[in-house]
Amino acid sequence: MALIEVKNVTKFYNSGEGQVTALGGVNLTVQKGEFLALMGDSGSGKSTLLSVIGALNPPTGGKVLIDDIDVYDLSSERRADFRSSYIGFVFQQFQLIQYLTVVENVMVPLAILNYNHKEQLEMAKKVLKKVGLENKMRRLPNQLSGGEQERVAIARAIVNEPPIILADEPTGSLDSKTGEGIMRLFQSLNREGLTIVMVTHNRENLKFVKRTVSMKDGLIKNQEN
Repeated sequence: MALIEVKNVTKFYNSGEGQVTALGGVNLTVQKGEFLALMGDSGSGKSTLLSVIGALNPPTGGKVLIDDIDVYDLSSERRADFRSSYIGFVFQQFQLIQYLTVVENVMVPLAILNYNHKEQLEMAKKVLKKVGLENKMRRLPNQLSGGEQERVAIARAIVNEPPIILADEPTGSLDSKTGEGIMRLFQSLNREGLTIVMVTHNRENLKFVKRTVSMKDGLIKNQEN
């Protein structure tokens, strides 16, 4: 069953030198339960495509359907609600709030949902246990290693149980051993049913995914199972 459908998506930017093509007409289908890697050199369009899929970056043309919902036909307010329900984001730089504890960072996405504080706390504790950080939930981000901070970011992404995780270079700032641990965590979450689309430049990560899509000059050039 197709969970994500990208149909002839284009994205153009205007620069001082004229129009820049970030996406030149991309078609991509992601099945429910897939773990997909987007590969490509810097400037190939992979991060732009991820942001378009994530309902963060309206395309110039084309459609993005998630669970048969035309994402960019929604109003900006409804699109924000859609993102909070359907998509968890994991970024290379963690983007944790430094003055909040680990458990408070994980609770952030729940603030706009209809849960009381006790329910939010229990949900955060549950996912922190899943990522192996239940004993560090009262620490601040600067008291954690890079790998632990990335695990907090993953816990924050999955706390409201979205069906999709979008990850942009999640191991890019980690050493190889720590990065492999993060990839094993993603693999475990995928086996539990999460659909994951990940941008990566690290070919070592490909042994954990189910399909690899290579991009160049804003287009998909190759797909490998």
